[in-house]
Formats: sequence, C-alpha cells, structure tokens
Amino acid sequence: MKKNRIPILAAIVIAGLAATHAAGQIQKGKTRPLQTKVWMKTVNQPHCGALVKMLKAGITEDSGWAEAAAHAQMLTESGHVLMADSRCPDTTWANAAKDLREGSEAMLKAIEAKDSAAASADLQKVLGACKACHAAHRKQ
Repeated sequence: MKKNRIPILAAIVIAGLAATHAAGQIQKGKTRPLQTKVWMKTVNQPHCGALVKMLKAGITEDSGWAEAAAHAQMLTESGHVLMADSRCPDTTWANAAKDLREGSEAMLKAIEAKDSAAASADLQKVLGACKACHAAHRKQ
C-alpha cells in the first residue's frame, strides 16, 4: 500500500507545478514584462468599448470610419500579442486569440466598406471570443 503513495504524490506535485506554470503564462509572457491584465485594460477594453459606442451611435463621417478602422486594427494586433512570448497556456486561449484576429479582420473589412450592420455582427464575434477566453482564464 505504501508503494502506491509515491507515484500518486509525484503525480499531484507534477500537476501542481504544471498548473502553476500555466497560470504564470496567463499573467504575463515568458520573457517580456507586459502583464495580460495591463494589455486588456489599456488595449482591448478601450478599443472594444469605442467600437461598441461608435457602431451603436452610427458612423456617418469618413473621420469616424477611419477611427473605427484604427480600433479594429488594434484588436487584430491584440490577437497576435496574446499569443506571443509563450503567453498561451491552452487551446481555449489559442482559439479565442484566433477568433479575435479573424473577427476583427472581418470587422475591419466591413468598416472599410462602411457597412455598419456587418461591422456590428463581426464585433459580436470579437466579443464572443473575449467572453470564451475570460470564462476559462479570467480571475474574478
């Protein structure tokens, strides 16, 4: 009976170390100091929020479309940043980052075409990607 405890204890320790390592990657990248929560607060939240507000109010001028395009471009880039520097801990994160990139790229095309309805639909896809990742990784 005592012989069986060592492999079980070793498995528990290894699983704990793996979980700690993954949690560290969620908090920030492996070699660069950027914390994920800082990126979310200073990039994703402001750009998503601005797009929600702009598309809800309706964009009518070229300067508004240009501003919306800039926000969409930043969200596309964010999908790349969230995968960089060994930040990605699992497939949920990777899939959400991919969906963020693809949704924001589609939204950018809709914005360039001045198609508010399509841009709004694509924004919902972006927000869905955020929600999926946050459900698995965001600490409350």
